[in-house]
Amino acid sequence: MPGNILEVMACPRGCAAALHNQETSDIVKYMKSDVIASNQDLLKSIEGKKRELDALRPFPPEIVRKLNEQFILEWTYNSNAIEGNTLSLQETELVINRGLTIGNKTLKEHFEAINHKDGIEYLYALIKKKKILDESAILEIHKLILKNINDVEAGTYRKTNVMILGAVHLPPSAVKLPRLMQEFMEWYYSNKAKLSVIELAAWVHYKLVYIHPFIDGNGRTARLLMNLILITHGYPPAVILNVDRKKYYRVLKEADREKYGNYFDFIGRSVERSLMIYLNALKSKNDAEDAYGYINMNGASKLCDYSLEYLSYLARTGRLSAIKIGRNWFTTREALLDYIAKVKKK
Repeated sequence: MPGNILEVMACPRGCAAALHNQETSDIVKYMKSDVIASNQDLLKSIEGKKRELDALRPFPPEIVRKLNEQFILEWTYNSNAIEGNTLSLQETELVINRGLTIGNKTLKEHFEAINHKDGIEYLYALIKKKKILDESAILEIHKLILKNINDVEAGTYRKTNVMILGAVHLPPSAVKLPRLMQEFMEWYYSNKAKLSVIELAAWVHYKLVYIHPFIDGNGRTARLLMNLILITHGYPPAVILNVDRKKYYRVLKEADREKYGNYFDFIGRSVERSLMIYLNALKSKNDAEDAYGYINMNGASKLCDYSLEYLSYLARTGRLSAIKIGRNWFTTREALLDYIAKVKKK
């Protein structure tokens, strides 16, 4: 995945042998579909929130409009920031919604913001037209991501071998990419009815990043593709936050070592965060405060016998369902009651 931490560069001749030696095992690895590494408690929690969200349909148009605006902005800002874009959230809003230019920011950074919004709009157009997911759609997403930035490489598979600095694997050689992407699509259609939506979206994201089919824009394309699957199935888009960038890269590295648990938890909690934002916006004020309103750890400590420090520890370790907004952890009354009930059962 390109960016300040994992930069892509042309593969030197000395790495060619290593690429060849790893290629066979790697091809098998990123086409695997029999590993289910999800935290089943987290998956049930997500699916429960999804049922709650579905029960509130149809959504009020004005709330939907505001949520869409919020998510497009947050999604664009964070996805680009992860890759090194220095536009702030407010600056991103000025660029994509008002067409303004920001002083001391590069033209490339402006195009990255505009292009990502175009990529999101393309996803919604695909869903509206009920277009099937295929290689041409993936290439079109990538073409939009690199438009006016690298038009030569936009919408095409890379033609050179690459290394990913900081990663624990070498992407496959460029000559294998057409076949591997075809196998990737075959895997998708063979497994889309077998896996939960969350698992399917997470696997698609991971496999595309692992194959690394493009010279640049792999991460942004993978995150857009993951959300195409989520939105198609009625989920809000999952936004991977820039503040979680280091953790994001860490869980991807762990997945490269076939330790998938933390990666699936990370993606799952990103989905859960978005569901909670939607539920908080859609439920009535009293219901939201009672069930889905955000509670910081200090507020949660007043509702139980646990200290602020211990609740924060439970949130960090994933034992208490919580989301991180900025530097602070938030949970809900429902999640706190669920955790207390589980402890009492033990």
